[in-house]
Amino acid sequence: MKKLALVTTVIVTGLVGPTLTPVAAEAAVTPAAGTIAWAPCPENDPVLGAMLKGLDCGTVEVPLDHSNPAGQKIKLALTRAEHTVAAADYKGVVILNRGQWPGGIGRDLPTRYAQGTTGLASDVGPAYDWIGFDPRGVGASEPAIVCDPSYINPGQAQPDPVPSSQATEQAWVNRAKAYAESCGRQYGDVLKHLTTKDAARDLEQMRIALGQEKITFFGTDWGTYLGSVYATLYPTRVQRLLLDSVASPSGAGFPNQFSKNFTSEQNADRFFAWIAEYDGVYHLGTTAAQVEAKYYEGRNKLRAAPVDGKIGPAEWADVFEPVVYRHWTWLNRAKILSDFVVKNDPASLKANYSDPGFPHQNRHTMTNAVNCTDGPWPKGWSSYSAAYSAQYALGAKFLTWTNAWYTAPCAFWPVPSQTPVQVGSNVEVLIVQPQFDSAHGLLGAYETHARFPDSRLILEQGGHSVGAALSANNNTCLNTYVSNFLRDGTRPSAAWGADATCQAAPDPVPTA
Repeated sequence: MKKLALVTTVIVTGLVGPTLTPVAAEAAVTPAAGTIAWAPCPENDPVLGAMLKGLDCGTVEVPLDHSNPAGQKIKLALTRAEHTVAAADYKGVVILNRGQWPGGIGRDLPTRYAQGTTGLASDVGPAYDWIGFDPRGVGASEPAIVCDPSYINPGQAQPDPVPSSQATEQAWVNRAKAYAESCGRQYGDVLKHLTTKDAARDLEQMRIALGQEKITFFGTDWGTYLGSVYATLYPTRVQRLLLDSVASPSGAGFPNQFSKNFTSEQNADRFFAWIAEYDGVYHLGTTAAQVEAKYYEGRNKLRAAPVDGKIGPAEWADVFEPVVYRHWTWLNRAKILSDFVVKNDPASLKANYSDPGFPHQNRHTMTNAVNCTDGPWPKGWSSYSAAYSAQYALGAKFLTWTNAWYTAPCAFWPVPSQTPVQVGSNVEVLIVQPQFDSAHGLLGAYETHARFPDSRLILEQGGHSVGAALSANNNTCLNTYVSNFLRDGTRPSAAWGADATCQAAPDPVPTA
């Protein structure tokens, strides 16, 4: 992988080579009394179903353009799980963001932290107000941005993401360009105001509306960049900052998206090797190479004959994409692979795929809307084609072209990209980082650790699931560090490199 990493560096720096400029902290705003009109959430939300039951719902109105606070307003949808301790033991608010790049809905998050179902210490959850929200452009916030839905849901199997000729590649390019143009027609100037910096300013408006002098922020994935930008702009308004699975702040834009193809390949190899350990269960081979061959055999079958005319090679890649991000999906996906390739039974494949509806369409649009403007992207397709072709030729096959087409509209995005925010301030930060984080690698965690002098880094050795703490990983060691930090700010002593380590939870074990 050293050769692959070197090529990544050469290609990325050759294409973009961003020069960061410092961002001065913005003026503090005197907090007002809480102005959110909370009411019980509906028991059957149109998107989240019963997942909001027991929470309070409210909205915060913010400027579309924060440089023009008297101009057009948009609405942010919030939820709250209110503290249950006495006033003397109340610790304030924790604002939560799950990432999934900017398009992830977050209104369902407070319940799991308030009720202690995540491994959070039982005395910590009840002491906070836990705040979930859908970022601008997302979910129940208004407007919710969705461009041409036919790009990822054409009503039939999508074209094979791996181009077999210049003509098939150009067909994808034409679709990506049409998608970007549809975004420009539908949303015009709104697209200029969907950056992470805009979302960070929204957090400040939320803090004021919540009536808080300071907030604690817990972000995962893209949420780590959002929290870092907020702490840079408003350092005096941060009580504590908790970051899990950290995106590289200097890599915002194309570099972060490009580099994850290699880390994804590494975790796909781990998935294949894990299946090979259980050949008696799955019958897919006794080596990672044999299992990998079966995976591509299944993909080739779908190229020749898509299931129900809707599940082809592109949809096959979508179904298996989670294995590089969350190892608790391995049992389910290994069964799908075995059923389809060994038994020729597509039932479990069909059960795990559905046509992408609103949340997925919205997330795709917002991922591009933020990524395409947060940092530099080459314009036109030739640079991308050379970069992705080189990655694929070097062995990064699992998701390279799938990821390429997901963000290809950025090559034609109708608004210009910006320079990434140079994050950093003197706030209390705890960083939790899985060692084999497919989405981000280790660079983002160490870079952010260096940029925030008062930070501590906990490395999950052997971890390869995005969102390591307070999650389905059930890592008691990590959860204890996080609970202590949220309880009273306790963190490990500073050390060289990682300040403390936790061993990852073991991989799942299948039953016969």
